[in-house]
Amino acid sequence: MAMTPSVGQAGSTVQDDAAKATHVWPSAPAAYYGLTIIIIATFLTFFDQTVFSMLAERIKIDFGLTDEQLGILGGPASVIFYVFVGVPLARLVDVYPRKIILAFNAILVGTATALGGIAQNFAHFFGTRMFLGAGGATHGPASYSLITDMFRPFRIPRAFALLQLGFIGGTTLGVWGGGKMIAMTSDWDKSQVLGLHIHGWQWILIWIGIPSLLTAIAFLFIKEPVRRVEPAEKVVVPEKQGFGRAFLTFVGWDAFKAIRFKGAVYYPLFFGLALSATESQGLTFWRTPFMIRTYGWDEETIGNVLAPMLLIAQLIGLVIGGVMVERLGRRYKDANVRTAAICFTFTTVCTLAMPLMPSGELAAAAAALATMSGLAGAPAQNAAIQRVAPQSMRGQVTALYLFMFTFFGAMGSFVIGSVAQRVVGDPQKLWMAIFITAGVLLPLATILMWRACKPYREEIERLEAAEAAAAAAAAGQAAGTS
Repeated sequence: MAMTPSVGQAGSTVQDDAAKATHVWPSAPAAYYGLTIIIIATFLTFFDQTVFSMLAERIKIDFGLTDEQLGILGGPASVIFYVFVGVPLARLVDVYPRKIILAFNAILVGTATALGGIAQNFAHFFGTRMFLGAGGATHGPASYSLITDMFRPFRIPRAFALLQLGFIGGTTLGVWGGGKMIAMTSDWDKSQVLGLHIHGWQWILIWIGIPSLLTAIAFLFIKEPVRRVEPAEKVVVPEKQGFGRAFLTFVGWDAFKAIRFKGAVYYPLFFGLALSATESQGLTFWRTPFMIRTYGWDEETIGNVLAPMLLIAQLIGLVIGGVMVERLGRRYKDANVRTAAICFTFTTVCTLAMPLMPSGELAAAAAALATMSGLAGAPAQNAAIQRVAPQSMRGQVTALYLFMFTFFGAMGSFVIGSVAQRVVGDPQKLWMAIFITAGVLLPLATILMWRACKPYREEIERLEAAEAAAAAAAAGQAAGTS
């Protein structure tokens, strides 16, 4: 499906003219090879997360955890390292070859996942998930920055849409494959390896950690693209700065300033993402325990029923998102954000309906529809940030944006677990905790996304005018020298 730019055909032409004068683009095979490896790495990340959530009830029982402790493993444990080093490490994305950063990231992710297979207690599991967060700190910023420099502006939404294939594959095959692997290992006795007691299901974590190590090698064969210089605006990091100023630059101070300077554009997008991620990621982690406790299903049944629904729903969502951006882009310059706002609205309705369903099949269908609408809005939402972020600090701006998704999304499992344990008080009424958190967070997120439309539209109009002026100047200069 051909996707047109989210800012309209005229905007894409201006962008292309300016880009031709300032940037040498990689060949199509080189660009799509890089995108393919990024998709595979993204798939492995979400496959691990999904399988881990499928194992949640087993982990709770075999390690004797409370819902709150289980919620900590589901998210906060993996985000602690990101809080301290995520943005500083993203500075490396703006300076060093991104394929090298992504290769190291893949090594850390694979190692951390496999270490979960030999965890002996809650503390060990906590450590492995924290280590996993360290590995994932630069994946998003490096991937987004690489994609933005590999593809022409009007193809960026398509590239981000294709990137969602990693998410789709990881979440659907994670549900199905996780259910199958859990069923296969359910009757395995504990293994004794070098004095370690390994539960049957822990071998699954060891298995799924190995492919990430192989992906690291594939990243090294990506052709690093030239970094694109924005004609519209360039935020320059101060030169000849002292140690203190250099440190502030490294940890993201200039990116913070850029965001605050245009807070009307960034703040609604950032905080809307944070609220929705808290609920959506928390729900993803608790989905299997919810189905087990509410409807009496086992992991294999959940995988067999939910995985096909998720696959169909997400593929439809990917198409719907592209069509929406294309259609809305003909009329609105805020098409990216407007698409996300519409999708947020539908996601809210479906998520609130899910825990109230009278059967597991209907609950699974509601969850699939919520995922469909969430995925439909994700590429447009990501493209929106890349469109307005200054090139000289795009990695850090993206890192801060993804921090809202990563940090608050990771807290979602803890929030739902705490509500289940401390507010509801009955483990069998997990559905009530899910409904309460969704009822509070998602309507607020939807309102913020709608409020983002106007300032984003005004910023796109300003950028288009600046880019048109830069293209005209470049054309005039070329004509004068010919």
